[in-house]
Amino acid sequence: MSENAEFAEGAKRLDRSSPLPLWAQLEAELRRRLEACDFTVRFPTDLELTDLYEVSRHTARHAVSRLNADGIVKRERGRGTTVNQGHFEQSLGALYSLFRLVEDGGGTQCSEVLTLEVTTDKRASKELDLPHDAQFVRLDRLRMADDQPLAIDRVWLPLELARPLLDTDFSHTALYDELEQTLQTRPNQGWERISPVVPNATDRDLLGLESGVAAFSLERRGCYDGQPIEWRVTLIRGDRFTFLADWSTGKGSGMRLSMVEG
Repeated sequence: MSENAEFAEGAKRLDRSSPLPLWAQLEAELRRRLEACDFTVRFPTDLELTDLYEVSRHTARHAVSRLNADGIVKRERGRGTTVNQGHFEQSLGALYSLFRLVEDGGGTQCSEVLTLEVTTDKRASKELDLPHDAQFVRLDRLRMADDQPLAIDRVWLPLELARPLLDTDFSHTALYDELEQTLQTRPNQGWERISPVVPNATDRDLLGLESGVAAFSLERRGCYDGQPIEWRVTLIRGDRFTFLADWSTGKGSGMRLSMVEG
């Protein structure tokens, strides 16, 4: 074990008898420790990892490269490896609030309201099983995390339900909290579809994305006790967000495959 007690506390030995490769075990161990906020001062060097976990330099480098590929850490020449504090992670298969995700992760969330108006929308009408000329409250926000753009969030809610929200200040609040406090309702079921996209120039500028940086498109239909009440399209930076699929033997995973119409 390493003589450096800074990283030794909380470390778990890797299982040499496991069929799982050592680099994969080390990657999982580092993710566990990152989630436990073990590396708040600095991230260990490859050499420190080889000493601490008794693995080769190649194994340590490969495990860290996987974290770097997911944007969880950053490897920079001359600076070594640092934890990317602006990266957020979300498990699939659960209803979540982007506001809560950022705040619970220790970040500061705020929004710039781009649109808050009454409108019609054929796509939202179709997704929410309403007439094509149905009216909606449309809310568009640029979602910020620690003063850096994270997502563009566009939401359509039936006007009959959401009219009271037209006077709400959404600069620092969660839509679902406002729905619950103002209307005593919030989505409790639904589905979400995640697709890789190439943002248009306007959205790329809003998000501060350089050309070639990935983004996710999240389409969500939210229902309350079987009644559709929300259609949402969110464009989120791929370099600041990761989706996880939780699974266990004998139980369904949080992911679903869908056919792409062509």
